Amino acid sequence: MTPGGGKNRRALLRRVVRIVFLLVALGFGAWFVARQWDEVRAGFARISLPMTAASLAAVVAALLGAMFTWRSLLADLGSPLPVRPAAKVFFVGQLGKYIPGSLWPVLAQMEMGKDLGVPRSRSAAAFFLMMPVQLASGLLVTLATLGWDRYGWILLAVPVLLVLLEPKVINRLIGLVLRRLKREPLERPLTRRGMLTALAWALSGWIAYGVHLYFVVGSDLLFCVGAFALSWCLGILTFVVPAGAGVREVAMVAVLAPILDQGSAIAVALVSRMVIVAGDVICAGVAGITAKRTGV
Repeated sequence: MTPGGGKNRRALLRRVVRIVFLLVALGFGAWFVARQWDEVRAGFARISLPMTAASLAAVVAALLGAMFTWRSLLADLGSPLPVRPAAKVFFVGQLGKYIPGSLWPVLAQMEMGKDLGVPRSRSAAAFFLMMPVQLASGLLVTLATLGWDRYGWILLAVPVLLVLLEPKVINRLIGLVLRRLKREPLERPLTRRGMLTALAWALSGWIAYGVHLYFVVGSDLLFCVGAFALSWCLGILTFVVPAGAGVREVAMVAVLAPILDQGSAIAVALVSRMVIVAGDVICAGVAGITAKRTGV
């Protein structure tokens, strides 16, 4: 067996495992919803079309916040991009998260970024830096909105994340990874100002996501901000599932328990997922069309 053949088999096995895990998760999810369909249907009836449309607008605003988070990291690393080409690279690349496997979005962004003069290593660094930025800001938002008494355990993760957000630590980690991959080091290290800018954009995104959930739930804006942040953070930790499918919904149903019955919470989680998917498609479509018209 050649080394390349072994790697291909392992890659195929990982992909099969992800697909099977996704199918099993979706199967259990469908069974769970079917068991409580009357309650779930009543929950759907509470959600009006105007509120769903308002929720979609808030999702678009949240996705723009994520794009500007990524763009600010990329600029700080030495590749500032105008808004339109940056939106195209980010939003079109993000559609890859719905494909089983965790690397499709970064591969797409690396290739599209290369056409704009962004080195592949820089695109990859900006992509992977978004995770600790969003995770740390999301957990801090959870603590600030849902309360220290119930979610104080999150404090255990915050010091680790804050260390990972220190530019000196990040730059060393990036340098180590690039050396292991036998790639050229980054020409420009990440700065504290760039990191704080990215965190500010990430926080604005969490607020917008909370507004999106508020329009679907119908009450308690502050609680909705924290509920979505916590469920998203739990979902992103599940790399094996595309876009955290199923995990985020289960977490959201659990977090919403203090203010909604289970049927209504399931309906809210499902509507939230559909609205976010629609937002991803709309942002990618608009960014692609706009960039094409401007010759990007």
